[in-house]
Amino acid sequence: MDWTIPEVELIVADYFRMLYTEISGLKYSKAEHRRKLTPLLNHRSDGSIEFKLQNISAVLVNLGQPYIKGYLPRFNYQKILEDVVLDYLINNIQIETSFRHFSDKEIKSPNDNFNFNKILVDPPKLKRLEDPIAQYKIRNPIKINYLEREQMNQKLGELGEEIVLRYEQWHLIQAGKVKLAEQVEWISKNQGDGSGFDILSRNPNGTDKYIEVKTTKLAKETPFFFTRNELEFSIDHSKQFYLYRLFNVEEQAKMFIKNGDLKTICHSIPITFKGFVN
Repeated sequence: MDWTIPEVELIVADYFRMLYTEISGLKYSKAEHRRKLTPLLNHRSDGSIEFKLQNISAVLVNLGQPYIKGYLPRFNYQKILEDVVLDYLINNIQIETSFRHFSDKEIKSPNDNFNFNKILVDPPKLKRLEDPIAQYKIRNPIKINYLEREQMNQKLGELGEEIVLRYEQWHLIQAGKVKLAEQVEWISKNQGDGSGFDILSRNPNGTDKYIEVKTTKLAKETPFFFTRNELEFSIDHSKQFYLYRLFNVEEQAKMFIKNGDLKTICHSIPITFKGFVN
C-alpha cells in the first residue's frame, strides 16, 4: 500500500527531529521514535519505516545536506517524498543553523593509543546511478552544500590527513620497514594543496604511494568532492594513486581504501562549470 501524504509528512517531521538532536550532539533512541510513530502510520512494518527513513537520507544527500548516520541513503525514492522534504526545509529554514554547525564544528585529534588494527573496513559497493543529473535539478531552499562545506573544513581535513599519516607509518613499521616509515611525507601541509594528493607514502617494496584523503563525520556512503587537479593527477598516476576515505571521525573513525584513478573507483558528477563570454 502506497504511503499517503499525511504519513510522509509525519515521518519527515520525525526524521528532522532526530537529525536535529543528532547534530546537536544529544542522545536519543531511534527505536523509541519508531515506537511512537508506528501507530500514526497505519501500523507500517519496521522494515517499511526503516526504508522510508533511508529514502529521506538520500533526498538530503542529493540536496547536499547532512543526514542521520544510522539511516544510510537509499536513492530509489518517489517524488512525493522529495517534495515533502523540500516543503519542510522551506517552512523550517532555521535548521540551516544546525547544518552550518555540523559542517564547521571542530573535532579533537585522536589520542596516541589510536587502534589502527581496527580502522580498515571494506568500501561500499559501486552502484550505477539511475539518473546522475536529475538530482541537481531539485529546487533547493538551502543554497549552501553543507556536505561540501564539511569537507572544506580545514581542521577536519587536517585531522583526517594526520590519522592517515600515522596509519601509514604504523603500517610500514608493522611490516618491518622502519626506514620507509620515516620517509612518509605530509605533502599538503608542507607544500600546499596543489600537488593533486595529500600524503606521499611508500609500499613495502619501496615504490611511491600517492594518497588523497577525504574525511567526513558521516557514514562511508557519503559522497565526497574532488578537484580537476586531483582527477587529472589520479589519471596520470592511476597505479600509484590511492583514495583513503575516512569516516565517522566524530566517534570511532573507520576508513576504506581504493586504488586507481577517480574516474574508475567512483561515480563522478559535474556540479560546477566555468564560463567565458564570447
